Amino acid sequence: MTRFEHIPVMLNECIEGLNIKPNGTYLDGTVGGAGHSSQILKRLKGGTLIAVDRDPVALATAKSRLEPIKGDNTVIYANRNYSEIRSIVAEAGVEGLDGVLIDMGVSSHQFDEEERGFSYQKNGPLDMRMNQSVGMTAADVVNQYTPEELNRVFREYGEVNYASAITNAIVRRRERSPFETTLDLAEVVANATPAKFRRQGHPARQIFQALRIEVNNELGVVPATIEDASKCMNVGGRICVISFHSLEDRLIKKAFEKLDNPCTCPADFPICTCGKVKEYSKVTGKPIVANQEELDINPRSRSAKLRIVEKIK
Repeated sequence: MTRFEHIPVMLNECIEGLNIKPNGTYLDGTVGGAGHSSQILKRLKGGTLIAVDRDPVALATAKSRLEPIKGDNTVIYANRNYSEIRSIVAEAGVEGLDGVLIDMGVSSHQFDEEERGFSYQKNGPLDMRMNQSVGMTAADVVNQYTPEELNRVFREYGEVNYASAITNAIVRRRERSPFETTLDLAEVVANATPAKFRRQGHPARQIFQALRIEVNNELGVVPATIEDASKCMNVGGRICVISFHSLEDRLIKKAFEKLDNPCTCPADFPICTCGKVKEYSKVTGKPIVANQEELDINPRSRSAKLRIVEKIK
């Protein structure tokens, strides 16, 4: 098995934000290399940890690291997408959760392994699937989507202003031969990127981000996942979510605001008539970001934002 290395983002802030009860039940929706989960487990005494990851390599690694330290705690492993949280909890046979942690980022390990196809700096197959046994690949998207679909993906998920130029270059090239590797695509993207944008970082970064989001439906599951998680929480339980780009953060912010203020009455109504009762309160107003010490150690945490909400009723 390839060694799975990943530096947990905002570890102390996440552990503090979860407000862990020793006998509580906690779910890590992206267990990865078990960086966060190992610290959750160390704070439990007779508690339960549900370790979830759609990447079977990550989950196997997490199991090898958590089993030796679980003590009298129960650890349940699920090779699933965190969007399936309600069925995961039901199958685990627990009554409710005292904390949920979801790290929406791609791990350092996944970026660094050429065969995963996430990196525009290393040559590998155009894959980008979190679980390589199911679903379409980035190559499928690049080679089979219509120009209109590609343009939408690049504009919406990569926030690329010059998306049409990239799309046109990709379409022209795939007419000669299909894209198969990451560096092949990265080169075409770089050549099609206007000169003024090349100075702002690697020209393929946003395109690869957009493809990864499309392949794994990363944004599509966010609102429903948070809503479903909210239905699994015990009173006092907290939902902690880490995002890594503005598209994710906006969705999380909106979902948390809906939990914090569920009323659907028009703003000019003198009293609430919809009957929706406030059950959650935001723990964080503005998102928590990594401190300078962490940024020095792990530059990939620069874009991370942590938001937390608590069930109060």
